[in-house]
Amino acid sequence: MSTVTLATGLAGVVGARTAKALDKSFEMLTVGDLVAHIPRRYSRRGELTPLAGLPVGEQITVVAQVLDTQSRQMQRRRGNILVVRITDGTGILSLTFFNQEWRVKDLRPGRRGIFAGKVSAYQSTLQLQHPEYELFENVHDAPGGEQLDEAAAKMWSETPVPIYPATAQVPSWTVAKAMGVALDALEPIPEPLPVEILATEGIMGLNEALELVHRPQSDVDWRNARRSLLFRESFELQLALLDRRRRASEAPSTPRPPGGNELARFDAALPFRLTGDQGMAGADIAADLAQAHPMQRLLQGEVGSGKTLVALRAMLQVAGSGGQSALLAPTEVLAAQHFRSITEILGPELAAELHPVLLTGKMPAAERKRALLALAAGASRIAVGTHALLSDTVTFADLGFIVVDEQHRFGVEQREALRRKGAQPHVLAMTATPIPRTVALTAFGDLEVTTIRELPPGRQGIATFAVPELEMPNRAARVWTRAVEDLHAGRQVYIVCPAIAPDEVEAGSEPLEDAADAVASSAGPGSGAPPQRPLANVEDTLAELRARPDFAGIPMEGLHGGMSGPEKDRIMRGFADGEIKLLVATTVIEVGVNVPNASIMIVRDADRFGISQLHQLRGRVGRGEHPGLCLLMTAAEQGTVARERIDAVAATVDGFMLAEVDLELRREGDILGTMQSGGRSKLRLLRVAEHRELIEHTRELAAALLDRDPNLGFAPELAARLEWERVVGQLDNLAKS
Repeated sequence: MSTVTLATGLAGVVGARTAKALDKSFEMLTVGDLVAHIPRRYSRRGELTPLAGLPVGEQITVVAQVLDTQSRQMQRRRGNILVVRITDGTGILSLTFFNQEWRVKDLRPGRRGIFAGKVSAYQSTLQLQHPEYELFENVHDAPGGEQLDEAAAKMWSETPVPIYPATAQVPSWTVAKAMGVALDALEPIPEPLPVEILATEGIMGLNEALELVHRPQSDVDWRNARRSLLFRESFELQLALLDRRRRASEAPSTPRPPGGNELARFDAALPFRLTGDQGMAGADIAADLAQAHPMQRLLQGEVGSGKTLVALRAMLQVAGSGGQSALLAPTEVLAAQHFRSITEILGPELAAELHPVLLTGKMPAAERKRALLALAAGASRIAVGTHALLSDTVTFADLGFIVVDEQHRFGVEQREALRRKGAQPHVLAMTATPIPRTVALTAFGDLEVTTIRELPPGRQGIATFAVPELEMPNRAARVWTRAVEDLHAGRQVYIVCPAIAPDEVEAGSEPLEDAADAVASSAGPGSGAPPQRPLANVEDTLAELRARPDFAGIPMEGLHGGMSGPEKDRIMRGFADGEIKLLVATTVIEVGVNVPNASIMIVRDADRFGISQLHQLRGRVGRGEHPGLCLLMTAAEQGTVARERIDAVAATVDGFMLAEVDLELRREGDILGTMQSGGRSKLRLLRVAEHRELIEHTRELAAALLDRDPNLGFAPELAARLEWERVVGQLDNLAKS
């Protein structure tokens, strides 16, 4: 076999069949991909896995001991069933095999091993049908047939057995066998970290860490190895983010200093004063725009804090130099809302001069053509749109500034696709989902972060209450009475549902996994607790409300993502103008929608939404002279994670505090997802909630190295790794462009 390195393809090392299975199950292509697959946990041959409470329907891997076997004839067809019971000493799990009596020779009472399969329930008994298993050698039998002495037997029983993340096609021991083959063949890996960091941080060499994390002889081995690999992951991530920021700051860009009179005229016509935070954020952005390198900044702020106004003032600064700006929004409803708001607040004269245009995927062809021509010719200096802005047909005369609203809805590659339409344009990412500092460092380490906490004066408070429908049916019934009271008082009401119809969930708004099996049986409009019903949805809720006498005469409509663009715009305009009093919608109204007369937000089956979604939704009310009220209806039971989310939102309106709670409850998988790469978090060992101090410490170390030499000439292996990350990133961007 030729030299095996981390870049070597798996097929030539572990065999084509195993390599194909590893690729299909884990997207592994190289030896490096394989050795980076870290064990989920470690067991011992002499230690059994608790069998009580195994999750039905999930793939599990356990270490257990065979208790007994029983073979019987099938009643309705020819053949027999072999039932093998395994135990941890207290609990019992059954293994069933059809027409495989020969397994009795292996699965003798007392034998121990690793068993893997999907848990199912049969006649109140948990079982695995046709599971995979790998039996341990008998502790008393050495490979040569000699009896092991007591010390050797003890070592055998206490040596850690790695349990890997596995699938039905690739069980843990298959990964372990492939890992052993790869590690035996792998040439020593050049150490990327400088010697001084290894010494001062007490970090194992890379080769030793990989060997001991996969083939430990003691618990101390794998614990030290994991600690070393965890440090490396955090350090290399922070180094890559800081390097990306440095390279962006060195790229040439057209300065957009304050000039022209557009911004001065706009500020003079504003009927209110900017808040202190808006002023400071605007000053930071104005200074960035004046630089000869592209701005890369994240603007985060509470719902209703005025981020869009800050972004619009920056667009006017760019327009003063003749440049164009593009605002990218995640939904058609939000894009249309931004377009209307910008046009109105600019006033007739400025709007006529700047000629803002709207671009969405469902707009009429003639309107789209006019907008495209205006942008290509430079007649329009402000574009607002959805993903339609990323289309190859969209060109700009001089794109100088990009605003990405609700950044967490977009992947890095989408931001890059729009950026490539200009000559290193300045980029401002915005989010109303407050981000804990450590998440910001991990997901947005390549951006400067500006935070707006201060709300504009005159904003009314929002009271939020959980409405546990099964526990308090009278309170659930009161929700609808309270809505009618506000409607008759001239105010407006939102009702949000997680689904469009009984069998149709809004695209891109799949229910949370921990709520997917919850009983959706809340009290609907009407009275006490009804029988179980489908997930709360727009169609049924509208029908129920229209059938209620107390809602008679109330103008109401439904709104969801499946509608055409013009239809959504008609309904949203009707609600904004006050012609529609009650809006039943999916989360298409989650962000950006501004209707000051709306006073109540009712969220049905609120357990199906995340904390940030619920916080965003309630931000739609309390935006005018009337205090806001948010009612979170749920059938989730106390003690569940879903109920914890709802109770957390009801307990505080501080979005930054909720962001910390969110991080604790669901870790960083979903939070980092689209922020980093458009997919789920790629972190292997690093956990943002658990490793805050490490993330900040490794960032300081990485910054010190780059300050010492941005090219890392004193650490050639580390420099090579960083260059490889750059190449991979460029290839990814090219593939997605």
